[in-house]
Amino acid sequence: MCGRYVLVQKTEVLEKRFNIKVPDTLELAPNYNISIGTMAPVIASDKPNELQLFQFGLTPFWAKKRTYFFNARAEGDRNKEDDPNYSGGKDILTKPAFRKPIRSQRCLIPCDCFIEGTTKEGLNKPFVIYLRDRRPFSLAGIWDQWTDEETGEVVKSFAIVTTVANSLLQMLPHHRSPVILRESEEKTWLKSDNLHKITDLLKPYPAELMNAHPISPEIKSPKTNGKELINPVGQRLLSELDYNVTTHSRLQGVGTGKKPTTENPSGKVIGLSNEDIKKATGET
Repeated sequence: MCGRYVLVQKTEVLEKRFNIKVPDTLELAPNYNISIGTMAPVIASDKPNELQLFQFGLTPFWAKKRTYFFNARAEGDRNKEDDPNYSGGKDILTKPAFRKPIRSQRCLIPCDCFIEGTTKEGLNKPFVIYLRDRRPFSLAGIWDQWTDEETGEVVKSFAIVTTVANSLLQMLPHHRSPVILRESEEKTWLKSDNLHKITDLLKPYPAELMNAHPISPEIKSPKTNGKELINPVGQRLLSELDYNVTTHSRLQGVGTGKKPTTENPSGKVIGLSNEDIKKATGET
């Protein structure tokens, strides 16, 4: 399940990419190991034009004590076998912890890449998974607000919505994937009150637009951080020399009479290289 991800973008990059304002009081620092309990940037439905910091790990408003639901299954209790071909009901709509947030409290989770372990070995054998066509991108999230009855503390927290694994995640192998949104879908996710449109977005991202490489199991410790954590320790799962730009362009609407999207309209391959990370963080 997706319990670790990376965000290293500067404030101005996030403001331009998501058309939002980052408050002057909000301090952002590159984080190569966002884990459960971390305060992380989100764009939430209550303030869709502003970046906020919420806790990773959702506590429902009705909970007696703090909880940390870090993933919300799109299928709910259905598809317990995690069949990648599942296309049935989205019972996230009925789960007590998620049925209110999925209707009215959704968020975008800015992300550069995410971390998954294998199904059997977990983060003892971790991989960085990233998009070839754009960075940063957004994960689909839900959020809630909880008040500690003993202290009066108000906590806003979020969970990543997950779906079945695409063919790339199956290669790890891993049985789940976070829901990755296209730029054209982000407004719908944040603002729509049409549940059919919302649940239609709960599907795997195209595997041909993604790639992955193995990294050190040092990422297991939430206390570790730094760009060395995502350095490859082996080969990419897919050769990027085989990446079909023509196919990618067609997926983006280029050459079909449609206006090119802002999701890398050039059609170029964007890998998560160390040089990219340095540029994003201002390191030399």
